[in-house]
Amino acid sequence: MSEVKHRTIETNGLRMHIAEQGEGPLVILCHGFPESWYSWRHQMRALAEAGFRAVAPDMRGYGQTEAPAEIEKYTLLHLTGDIVGLADALGAKTAVIVGHDWGAPVAWHCALLRPDLFRAVIGLSVPFIPRRPNPPTSTMPQDEASLFYQLYFQTPGVAEAEFSRDPRATLRRVLYSGSGDIPRRSGSPSGLSGMVPRDGGFLTRTKDPEVLPAWLSEADLDFYAAEFARTGFRGGLNWYRNIDRSWELLAPFAGAKVSVPALYITGERDLVVQFRGMDRLIPNLKLFVPQLRETIMLPGCGHWTQQERPAEVNAAMLEFLRGLPGV
Repeated sequence: MSEVKHRTIETNGLRMHIAEQGEGPLVILCHGFPESWYSWRHQMRALAEAGFRAVAPDMRGYGQTEAPAEIEKYTLLHLTGDIVGLADALGAKTAVIVGHDWGAPVAWHCALLRPDLFRAVIGLSVPFIPRRPNPPTSTMPQDEASLFYQLYFQTPGVAEAEFSRDPRATLRRVLYSGSGDIPRRSGSPSGLSGMVPRDGGFLTRTKDPEVLPAWLSEADLDFYAAEFARTGFRGGLNWYRNIDRSWELLAPFAGAKVSVPALYITGERDLVVQFRGMDRLIPNLKLFVPQLRETIMLPGCGHWTQQERPAEVNAAMLEFLRGLPGV
C-alpha cells in the first residue's frame, strides 16, 4: 500500500502543496476552514486502497501553499482556478472533485464552470447554493447585540487577533464546538447559533472540552495547531471577505445548474443545516443539481463530516465513485 507523498506544484500563479496517495482515476479533495489537507487523512487511504488517486491540496492561504497578501485574490474564481490548474499539473483529463465546508463551494463551482474537466462532484456539509438576487452579506442576520459570524470575519485583523492569541486553544474549541459531540443547547441543535456577540468574540460562543472527542486525537490537534501557529488565520479568513465579490463575478452564471453526477453528505447536527433557508434548499437540491444521486444525512454528526464519520463517508464516496461511467 503506497503511503502519502508530499510535493509542491505550480498552479494559477501559485505554489501549492499537495498530499497524494494511490494510483488510478483522480479524486481531488478540497478542505475548508480552519483545516488543511490533513482533514482528508481517512479518505485518502480508503480511496487509494480502492484503486483511486487521491490528491488533497492545502488550499490557497493555508498550510504550505502560498497565501497572497491581497484580500481580493481569494474569490471563488481564484479558488476554482487553482483546482483547474492542479488537475492540469497532474496531467489529468478528468477528475472527480470533492469538497467540505468552504471546499464544497469550490467543488460545486468547479463542476458548474468546468463540467468537461470535473466529471462528478461530492459536496460535504455545504450544498450547492444557487446565486441569490442580493449580495450575500446584505441578508446575513445581525442585531444590536450580535451579528452572524461571517459578518464578524469581514473586518481584517479582528478575527485574526482573536484566533492567533492561542492557536491550539482556538482549534480545540472550534473543532469540538462544531462537532456532533457537544451537548445540545435548547433552541440550538448544533450547540452554536452562528451569531457572535458584539461585545465579545467568536470564541465566546464555543466550549473548551475537558476531553477531546474520539475522532480528534491530541496528535491531530497538534498538527493543526502547528500549521496555524506558523501561517496565522488570515489566508482562510480572506475567503469570507470575498463572498460579495464572488457573487458579483459569478453573475454571468446566475440560474446555471450543476450538470454532472453529484452526491451530498452532511451531518444531522451540522450548523450549516441550521442556516436560514437550508430547510427549503436541501430537500429541493435536485432542482439545481439535476444529477444528484443521493442526499445523505448522518445521524448525530456535526460539521466535521469526514473526520467525525470516516467509515460512513468513505463507504458513501466509494459507492458513488464506483457507480460513475467508466469506473
